[in-house]
Amino acid sequence: AQPRAAGAPNSVYVIDDDESVRHSLEFLLDVAGIRVRSFPSGDTFLKSAPSLAGACVVTDVRMPGVGGVELTQRLKQMDGAVPVIVVTGHADVPLAIAAMKAGAEDFIEKPYDE
Repeated sequence: AQPRAAGAPNSVYVIDDDESVRHSLEFLLDVAGIRVRSFPSGDTFLKSAPSLAGACVVTDVRMPGVGGVELTQRLKQMDGAVPVIVVTGHADVPLAIAAMKAGAEDFIEKPYDE
């Protein structure tokens, strides 16, 4: 295992109901040497209760069950320090504002670059 830079996350959790998006992002992060684990929904992620210490979360906005904005709110209540990046293929200003107010670090539109 390679040593990580100070402040680098121990894990990135990718949460998206689109399997191809999950696998693509998993591959990209894995190639970059970042430990990644993915989940098909916010509900599945919350049930698995992974450690948030040193983690970063990348979540889609629109998913069955717990969506990205609600998931961001819950994660910030559990650990205010966990960075959450919200991605969506359906961006609009009110949605971006809701995500940022929930505590998202960034709001990115799909498709996105490496």
